[in-house]
Formats: sequence, structure tokens, C-alpha cells
Amino acid sequence: MLPPSRQDYVSISLAGAGAGSYNNSKQWRRQSCWRKWKQLSRLQRSLILCVLVLLFICGIASYPTVTEHIRGNALCAAHPKHSSLSVSLKLNTTGGACLFLVFRKKLSNRRGPPVLQNRLHRRGNISDPTLHEEKSADRKKGEDKGVISLSLCVCVCVCVCVSLIVAVWLEAVREAFRHAWRGYKDFAWGHDELRPISKSYSEWFGLGLTLIDALDTMWIMGLKEEFEEAKAWVASELSFNRNVDVNLFESTIRILGGLLSTYHLTGDTLFLDKAKDIGSRLMPAFNTPSKIPYSDVNIGKGTAHPPRWTSDSTVAEVTSIQLEFRELSRLTQEPQYQASVAEIMQQVHKLDGKLDGLVPMFINTNSGQFTHQGIYTLGARADSYYEYLLKQWIQGGRKEDQLLEDYLQAMEGVKKNMLQKSSPNGLTFVGELSHGQFSPKMDHLVCFLPGTLALGAHFGLPADHMELAKELMETCYQMYVQMETGLSPEIVHFNMHQGSVRDIEVKLADRHNLLRPETVESLFYLYRFTKDHKYRQWGWEVLQNFNKYTKVSSGGFTSINNVRDPEYPSPRDKMESFFLGETLKYLYLLFSDEPDLISLDHYVFNTEAHPLPIWPASA
Repeated sequence: MLPPSRQDYVSISLAGAGAGSYNNSKQWRRQSCWRKWKQLSRLQRSLILCVLVLLFICGIASYPTVTEHIRGNALCAAHPKHSSLSVSLKLNTTGGACLFLVFRKKLSNRRGPPVLQNRLHRRGNISDPTLHEEKSADRKKGEDKGVISLSLCVCVCVCVCVSLIVAVWLEAVREAFRHAWRGYKDFAWGHDELRPISKSYSEWFGLGLTLIDALDTMWIMGLKEEFEEAKAWVASELSFNRNVDVNLFESTIRILGGLLSTYHLTGDTLFLDKAKDIGSRLMPAFNTPSKIPYSDVNIGKGTAHPPRWTSDSTVAEVTSIQLEFRELSRLTQEPQYQASVAEIMQQVHKLDGKLDGLVPMFINTNSGQFTHQGIYTLGARADSYYEYLLKQWIQGGRKEDQLLEDYLQAMEGVKKNMLQKSSPNGLTFVGELSHGQFSPKMDHLVCFLPGTLALGAHFGLPADHMELAKELMETCYQMYVQMETGLSPEIVHFNMHQGSVRDIEVKLADRHNLLRPETVESLFYLYRFTKDHKYRQWGWEVLQNFNKYTKVSSGGFTSINNVRDPEYPSPRDKMESFFLGETLKYLYLLFSDEPDLISLDHYVFNTEAHPLPIWPASA
């Protein structure tokens, strides 16, 4: 009996197109590839395009050389030992990243391919040295032209690629600003600070701090539409005739400094008029028995007072308002502003209680004397005193020797009393002193110091200041990369004991990040003066981590509570005004290739990143 017949086919049921069937058509594949391309980041797309362009140019540029190589060496395939192709590669990351590919041919001692040599033998011309020399010279010229052409083409190509990458980074900073600005505009317009999580705002002085702080940033970034919106608000809504207490220091560096800077960048007298208004309303703060100003001023009533709990002011606050008031006097030709802040510097210069140029954190507004003596830090309450010593000297045309002497003495005091190295990796850090006891505690605020040291070195101060700046810059970078989120905490403690596993420890109460600018500020200075590309790369990493862990989808960025927890960094629901006024501004300037965009030979930044002009020699 025969077995049952077998079917020679398999039946397959295909679902209709409307049911999401598999489709391998050319059109579908093109759409799929396009979707995948669009899913790549701008940086990834730019890198891919750069590589393709580089390969294309390399192919075109090397074609004559390779053709000549093949034609001139018929034995290459059969006898590779007679000829080879060597490649020399050089990547210079410090001066613009140019790539050089050099093709060299190793020729046999006998000139010409064997077939030609045999012909010459047969014709009796092998003994003609002139002919050999001419052909050899022509061949050498052709090789050199090929090498030069290829090297030049590839160098130009890679420089263009690097420029494209930097352009992507610049645009990423602009986009971060636009995102922050959208949140502020949608939920906090005209108020001091955005609360991005709750889509609301918080008030400090009720003067639009974020908007004013961001004015010159928008101008520098070329965000003209956003700038015009803000300018219209300043013209129609900003009034200082209000019954409100403001902090002298914060309103000076953010509002007065921001208005003066924007006036210089734009030439628009609207901002100068507003600067005059707020400057005059802050002057009652200086009406104290000692001429050391009170911390708080009511700009509507024209009265001033210290905090409720003390008659002290912090040294950093009273010595970090000088750049702004000096400039206001220069513009208005009204000397009282500069005279008031100069009196403070004179008094601090003469006071007892310093340690090798280092100052305590507090000063009494009645007696004019330091209080809480014996505690020295370059962090909160003292930091910008040292910054403004140098910057006033630069602002005034480097003529005020007393300021320079105080700065140099203080930097020697830092090196003598506060500089140590961590274990196990030997990071250089600046600690604190409390009644003779050293503490390995360092605030993120101290990361202003590398930039300040580099700035001084640029203007002719000792070369070892630049070396110290580089060491401290590495430390500040490590404060970021050693955290799980890649963002620095507010305060760190360094291990100094042999056998330590980690250089950096962070206490639970110190793990917050406030979107501070000090590290990217110093990266900007170090890159401007050294052109070392690594500082840009570090800045790019910081920006990426801000985007990853602090960006709020509805608009804005938020400070976070825990930089050690990448899964839930615990947002604090606050975007400080200095994120737009300082952090993003310094990142933009770090990535910019325009050397005259806020030239450091013509401008000096106040401690809120508002550039003010260096005075001309005749001033």
C-alpha cells in the first residue's frame, strides 16, 4: 500500500497592511532609516557627517598619490618588500585639532620598474646618470606634491569637523538657555526665581532677578527675540520705587552689575538710567558709624539696617560691591559711589586680625573691626574678597598697588596655610583654618580660585599662579566626576590619611547642587589662556549632566538634593538666577571660538559674571 501523498508547499497567511504587517519595501526601509537618523543627537549626527566628509576628502586627495604609487611600482603585489605605504598621524587638541596624514613610499635602490630597467639595458641607456637624476627629481616632486596636498586637505577637513562639533556644543548651551527661559517665561515672568517642578515662582526682592541677571547672557548668545522681550519688561514694568528690603551685596552684583553690563554691550541708555536709579537707592547702606555698610536697604524708604540677629556684615559682601559702584561713578561722573566703596577697602587694608593676608569672615558695622576672628576660608563669606582685590586692580588699569599687594600677600597666605594634597591620588585642594586647626573642607565656591589665579597670571603675576590654577582646576573637575551624577556637591571633605580609598567624601547634608557656576567659570579662564581642549571637554560633560539630572521637561532646571543618587537626585524645585546669569554664560564663552567675544583684555567680570569694561589709560 502506498503512503499518503505529501504536499509540496507550505501555506502562509499574511495579515493585511492595515494590521501592521511586515513591510520590506524600499520606501519603508528609507522611512525607517530616516527615523533612526532623526533619533540621533545633534552631536552624533555631526560626528557621522564629519567622518563621511573626512573619508571623502581623503579619497579624493589621495587618488593621484595612490595611482602614481601603483603605476610606479608594478612589483608591489608580487614583491611587497620593494614598496610600502607609511602613515603619520598627529592630533593636536590644544590648538585647534588638526590632523596630518603623510604617505611615504619606500622605493627599491634600483630606480624605475623592472620592465623599464630591462628596456634601458637593451637600449644601452642604463649608464646615463643625468637621465636617472632628472626622472628621480620629477618623481620626488610629484610625491611631495601628493603628500602636501593630502596633508593640507585632511588638516582643513578635520579643523572644519572640530568647528562643527564646537558649534553643536554652542547650540546645546543656547538650547539649555531657551529651555530655562521658557520655564521662567511661562511660570515666573517678572518674578525673581522659577520653581520649575511646581510651575510657580519665588520672590526674594520682587525685582525680576532672573530676568535682569540674564539680560547680558541673551545678548552674548545672540538671542535677540528673548532679549527684546526682557527689555520691554525692564522699560515698562521694572520700578525700584518699592517698599522692600533688599540685600546690598546681592542687589549690587545681580541688578546693578547686570544693568551696567547690558548698557555697555548694547549702548542702550535705558539700562544706564535704571542702573543710576538702583545705585542711588542703595547708598543709605553706607550711613554707618564705621562706614562699613549695613547688609540690608529699603529702596523705597531710603533706610538701611543690619540683619535682625547681628550687627555684623560678612567680609565678602562689603568688599565685593566695588567694581559696580566704581563703574557707576565713572559713567555718571558722580564720585560718591566710588568714594564709599574705596573707604571700605582702605579700612580692611589696615585692620588687624589677618593671617598672612587672609581675612576673617565677619566685620562689625559699628566698630569697623573683624569679629569671629581665627576662622579663615576661601569659601562662603570670604571668597569674593580675594577675587575683587585682583579685579579692581585690573579694572583700574593696574595702577592701584595697594590692591595688588593685598592680593599677592593673600595668595601667599593660601599657599602657606591652606593648601594640602589628598590621598590616594594627591589632589591639590584649599582647606580651612579654625583657630590654628586645619580642616580638609572645601566649598564648591572655592572653585572660583583657579580662574582668578589664571587671570592674574595672564596680567603678569607670578607664573606659579598658573601652575596652581591648573592643579586646582583638576581638583574641581574631580569633585564632579567622582560623584555618581557627575555633578559636584556644595561641600566636600578630602581624605589626607595614607591608605584612603577615595580622595573625596561628602557628608549627607552637603550633597546638594545649586547649579553653581564656579567650576565652569574657571574652565572658561583656563581654556582662554591655555587653549587646552580638555577644559572644553570637561565643560561639555558638566552641561550634559545638568541636562540629564536637573532639566525639567515643562521648562527650566532645578537644583537637586543628592548628587550621589543618580536614580533619584531629589529635585529642590528652584532655579537660581545665577544659572542663567553665570553658569550658562560661562559655558557659552568656553565653547565660543571668537576671541573678541568679551575679550579679557578689555573686560573684567564681576562676581555674578557681568562683564564691565577695563578703564582706559586716561581714566
